Amino acid sequence: MLQRKKLAILGAGKIGETLIKGLLEAGAIEAGRVLVTTAHPERAQALAQRLGVRAAPSNVAAASEADVVLLAVKPKVIAPVAREIREVVRPEQLVISVAASVRTAAIEKELGASVPVVRAMPNTPCSIKQGMTAVCAGSHARPHHLELARALFTPVGRVVTVDEAHMDSVTGLSASGPAFIYIIIESLAEAGVKVGLPRELATELAAQTVLGSAAMVIETGEHPARLKDAVTTPAGCTIDGILELEEGGLRVTLIKAVVRATQRAKELLES
Repeated sequence: MLQRKKLAILGAGKIGETLIKGLLEAGAIEAGRVLVTTAHPERAQALAQRLGVRAAPSNVAAASEADVVLLAVKPKVIAPVAREIREVVRPEQLVISVAASVRTAAIEKELGASVPVVRAMPNTPCSIKQGMTAVCAGSHARPHHLELARALFTPVGRVVTVDEAHMDSVTGLSASGPAFIYIIIESLAEAGVKVGLPRELATELAAQTVLGSAAMVIETGEHPARLKDAVTTPAGCTIDGILELEEGGLRVTLIKAVVRATQRAKELLES
């Protein structure tokens, strides 16, 4: 869907570079059809030299030439950037925002002219093509706009379509979630060291165990509780470990972490 499109990435930082690499490696778009801007022009030039994309002289220049405009700037910068490109964006274009907390209605208000807007929330594992991205449609976006947005993120992982009412929850779970998982992996590795394993081995065992367990949930479609039960034999080792987890409040703590991260996502623009 993107091969005949021109893509402008305004604020091409880590997520922008990740998407470009994923799209180019998948053959989804030609490098010459990608325009990038950054806060520091020298970074845009370096990105252009490294990946073969085009460094645009300004956000306006990039947006005026593109079919799809990706707003990859920080939440507080979305409004001024949208106002900056307002005079050049058109209803036949698609604007995609990856800014946490910024609703599509707020972006539409700044852009005007019935420009279709899609909001997306990717996470950091996109950098190794194992990401999770949720997309939702603004009031002017139609199904084909969502499909175009999905095509942008599919090369770097899985993509789901959600209602915008769930986007802050997505931020709290899948966008913040990797940090929670890293703490779990670190803790499992520390436990391995405690029981006598070399640290490097313990970390590999812990990380692969988390990776394999996650793959089991996705590939089998089974409820995690059923998969847990399959590991937990009567009077075995696992049930003793689970008892410790329950007594330590791991389940409740993880739930509270996601709830708090979701609440914070709703507050980002106010702080």
